[in-house]
Amino acid sequence: MTQPTSHDSVRAVQWQGDQLRLLDQRCLPGEERWVTCRDAESVHAAIADLVVRGAPAIGIAAAWAVVLAARAGQDMDAILQRLRSARPTAVNLMWALDRMRGRIAAGDTPAALEREAQAIQEEDLAANRKMGHLGAALIEPGSGVLTHCNTGSLATAGYGTALGVIRAGVAEGRITSVFAGETRPWLQGARLTLWELVRDGIPACLIADSAAAHLMKSGQVQWVVIGADRIAANGDTANKIGSYQLSIVARHHGVKFMVVAPCSTVDMATPDGDAIDIEMRNPEELLSFSGKRTVVEGADAWNPVFDVTPAMLIDVIVTERGVVKNPNAKRMQNVFGTA
Repeated sequence: MTQPTSHDSVRAVQWQGDQLRLLDQRCLPGEERWVTCRDAESVHAAIADLVVRGAPAIGIAAAWAVVLAARAGQDMDAILQRLRSARPTAVNLMWALDRMRGRIAAGDTPAALEREAQAIQEEDLAANRKMGHLGAALIEPGSGVLTHCNTGSLATAGYGTALGVIRAGVAEGRITSVFAGETRPWLQGARLTLWELVRDGIPACLIADSAAAHLMKSGQVQWVVIGADRIAANGDTANKIGSYQLSIVARHHGVKFMVVAPCSTVDMATPDGDAIDIEMRNPEELLSFSGKRTVVEGADAWNPVFDVTPAMLIDVIVTERGVVKNPNAKRMQNVFGTA
């Protein structure tokens, strides 16, 4: 199987031997600024403050934070607990930290922990390329797709999950048009996804989040392709806020709905979407834009970062382990086993 390598120029998480270099996603597209993390606490801050975001990238960054802490001789139990608190919904964070904890328990040296973190990063890139091929193969040539939030190289080790499918689909001639929702309040679609697509020469069109239903009605898209921050044992999927409403509108208009995520995002210990902890962020993110208040003083806001798409509204879940069509608890168990 030949994997397409075009349209793949971004690496946002870079280990440099004694420090972690992160492309600051808060500054894009206006400025390509890098943040250097020399200790675990600075990585925690980078995750919590959205310097680095996207479930796989968060897990990778946390693994490197463990390496930095081990080199500094810190209390590893305290560091692991601290890192777990940075973002509660993205299960990849917990998965990566549990994997590093296992190596610590086995008595690994800092050098061995560095090799483990590197393996986590390299495995994610390989998984993304495989998922890109598997997902693109499901899309009929000449199709249009709509994606939500950012699921590309910025959110992963490289290539991307949902955006990896789009990259592969474009390279294979299956996808001819790409639409991206703006993704309020942080505008990850507008600021990040469009930046990646334009940088890699993929024609893309931005829409307001509220234009998605009208777009689907127009017949210009045949698939909605999104990523995930946690997939429950029954196939319910937590992703960026707004994903749930896209799945409802897609079903109404006969548009297929695809979730793309590595196996590390699948949490068989979480029975269903109701058991997923949904992160709530500061209401100021909705009440202001670029640091300037846009809403009248005295108003309040409700700011959940994720929502849950029920499995019954998902046509297919794509992972590096395989494709789960019309997911339910039994089909998920057949592919991923039990917790």
